[in-house]
Amino acid sequence: MDYQALLNIIEKDLESFDHQGKVASYIPELAFVSPNKFGMHLHCINGKDYFIGDSEEKFSIQSISKVFTLTLAKKHKSKIWDRVDVEPSGNPFNSLIQLEKEKGVPRNPFINSGALVIADILISCLENPKEELLAFVRYLAQDHDIYYDEKVAASEKSKGYRNIALVNYMKSLGNINNDADDILDFYFHQCSLAMSCSQLSKAFMVFANEGKIIGTQERVLKTKSIKRINAIMQTCGFYDEAGEFSFRVGLPGKSGVGGGIVAIHPHQYAVAVWSPKLNAHGNSEKGMRALEELTSLTGLSIF
Repeated sequence: MDYQALLNIIEKDLESFDHQGKVASYIPELAFVSPNKFGMHLHCINGKDYFIGDSEEKFSIQSISKVFTLTLAKKHKSKIWDRVDVEPSGNPFNSLIQLEKEKGVPRNPFINSGALVIADILISCLENPKEELLAFVRYLAQDHDIYYDEKVAASEKSKGYRNIALVNYMKSLGNINNDADDILDFYFHQCSLAMSCSQLSKAFMVFANEGKIIGTQERVLKTKSIKRINAIMQTCGFYDEAGEFSFRVGLPGKSGVGGGIVAIHPHQYAVAVWSPKLNAHGNSEKGMRALEELTSLTGLSIF
């Protein structure tokens, strides 16, 4: 498969793409990102790379980080599913109403309440949670040039009222063990991770390679755990638009309000795309179109 030729076609096709979306502004720091950025990077199982646009420019990965924290939690603690479910939400990622209906047990680990429970688990089982998460992401990407964007973390903290409400509500119902401020500080930092499409695609190869690091073949997680994380990405990775992404793209993946999307084709590749303008569901509008074109041009998805 000539992936570079396909990416070149996608780049040309999307030059005149009519953006209807808007850059996320409820996190003030994200509002300063240029809305016209676009990058795409595909990393193959054979170690080869193909890319277009701003694929080396770092951006705030936001909710894509929830896949990393879930993976790290599974690596350190096997029993987490009694505190968070694995069902699609069908509601916005920061819904308080759904959490109340379900008595403080989040619908899945990729909505905000679920990620806050995972953060609580990591704070309980790690000695230095922020440092160990950063080291883990660098290990997956085989790249030390990854860091927290402290400006973004501070910006999230300044306007994080809904997340404050979520964690305190769950604490009132007994599903949070640690101090709410510590959990929120960890959560805001994980979302502020700054990575490029290149780094993200390489880090996500662990999910395309049965839980092993590309190149070294070191095992991170058992194959059955990777299978389950991929399944949750397929059904829950795009908030209340997961069905649409499966229909249009047909790959497991995860989006973030920083405009990034990462998707994997097991045993084939991991691909990351970045375009900051979001649709009404909080997913990158141009990014979704780019990935839809990719699987249409290859004629291949997991289905």
